[in-house]
Amino acid sequence: MRWNLKSKPQKNKIQTLQKALHVDEIIAILLLQRGIETYEQAKAFFRPTLNDLHNPYLMKDMDKAVERIEKAITNNENIMIFGDYDVDGTTAVSLVSSYLKTLQPNIATYIPDRYTEGYGISYKGIDFAEDNNITLIIALDCGIKSIDHINYAKEKKIDFIICDHHRPGNTLPDAVAILDPKREDCLYPYDELCGCGIGFKLIQALGQNRNQTIKNFIPYLDLVATAIAADIVPMTGENRILAKFGMEVINTNPRPGIKALIQNRKKQTLTITDVVFIVAPRINAAGRIKHGNYAVQLLTEFNLEQATEFASEIEEFNTNRKGLDKQITKEALSQIEENKEQDRFSTVVYQENWHKGVIGIVASRLVENYYRPTVVFTKSGDKLAASARSVRDFDVYNALEACSEHLEQFGGHMYAAGMTLKEENYKNFKEAFEKTVKNTIHPNLLIPEITIDAEINFSDITPKLIRIIKQFEPFGPQNMHPVFMSSNCHDTGYGKTLGSEEEHLKLFVKQDNEEAIAGIGFGLGKHLSLTQNKKPFQIAYILDENEWNGKTSLQINIRAIKA
Repeated sequence: MRWNLKSKPQKNKIQTLQKALHVDEIIAILLLQRGIETYEQAKAFFRPTLNDLHNPYLMKDMDKAVERIEKAITNNENIMIFGDYDVDGTTAVSLVSSYLKTLQPNIATYIPDRYTEGYGISYKGIDFAEDNNITLIIALDCGIKSIDHINYAKEKKIDFIICDHHRPGNTLPDAVAILDPKREDCLYPYDELCGCGIGFKLIQALGQNRNQTIKNFIPYLDLVATAIAADIVPMTGENRILAKFGMEVINTNPRPGIKALIQNRKKQTLTITDVVFIVAPRINAAGRIKHGNYAVQLLTEFNLEQATEFASEIEEFNTNRKGLDKQITKEALSQIEENKEQDRFSTVVYQENWHKGVIGIVASRLVENYYRPTVVFTKSGDKLAASARSVRDFDVYNALEACSEHLEQFGGHMYAAGMTLKEENYKNFKEAFEKTVKNTIHPNLLIPEITIDAEINFSDITPKLIRIIKQFEPFGPQNMHPVFMSSNCHDTGYGKTLGSEEEHLKLFVKQDNEEAIAGIGFGLGKHLSLTQNKKPFQIAYILDENEWNGKTSLQINIRAIKA
């Protein structure tokens, strides 16, 4: 692993910010690293308000979208809310449908089947709309490249409003309105919203027509925060505001569906990280193992008893998902070793009976193992379907675009994408992808990197420092949990490994004459020898708290360790 210690900001900037905010040097450094240089910027960062959200009508086509929905409500048309089967899609469908149902009853929801329909807008979904006399479809978290599907719907006199956050192609679909801040002609001030976030801007715009204020929309923010956490979008601007207030809803008054998922939690207060590891995988499991409709059913249920039953079903899906994920990862690792492909610049694997619902997770597991841009294929009908995952700072979407002659379709982001191809094109794609990655990736990007915000001593760790760092939450891309480094550390002699396979590391770390601090290093069990016999070592870690039997104590979460 490469240790990358961020360069220290200019001394005069640190001192100016320290003086303005009355904070220690460490806090000033952390803020400057996040682009916060003035008192006003710091105030907006530490005390964000919902009034800081942008006017939704600044988004290109928002006026057209609202006008078409208002016309549908006035004419009592049937409206269908269509969304992808992952967390972002199902939360977006739940959010928009539940709001529209407060305006009129003729609202249907539709989540495509991952196995029979695949990702995005489907012909089957449009046929369902025609059969049920639906004249307007609002597509969420998908649709920006669905040119043929929108034309098909038009022939059936069905209008489309697209709310997407993926990159558009060269041609936009012929929809009534396209809400996507990544459109080149869209001047909306923030272009990193997730699909559910764009759905939120849509209902916010509809609400402004009804003299509703932002306070009317706070109950929907638990869904938006869940989508932001799961979709790993930058934790900046509007995302950070929506996530912060959404977490407050999750911790105080969540909708019954989310309450049912978290009611057995051990922690009093959940963080965005808990949402990533507790709530999101369970919502995702519905679409991966059974059907995304189960997630929408859960998230739109207002009876807690019924929601608890739905959550129990979803828990079972999640247990099945874990088993499949473990088994397929094992098979994929064996395939790489048997084919002696460990030293390639990319990882591309395929087996026809792998479960389509978990290949994305398996791709992430393979990245953890080999740290290469990775594509995992399985059979889907008469074609192959795949999920791609990337390494830090490498754009896998661009790599797929360079190999698009071998693909039927593809879409996604810099770090995650999906695609389909004909089976006879698999080998050609695999070689083209390897060649593209080899020619475009910097060798350093093939070595995992830990980015460290600052080097500190244990004497710098005070209750005030921990309290202020907590106010940096919610954490996420571009506002990650601060990582510190300390040198000349020693274990007190009580260090040990934990876990069934001794994969984790438990230490009691001392530095100079400071009191020992408990540390946990997940997945670092193999490094125990570095800490034995009082040998000095360096650690990279985040400041954490351990809750046990109602008591909270300081703990460092060790991310990396070296002699």
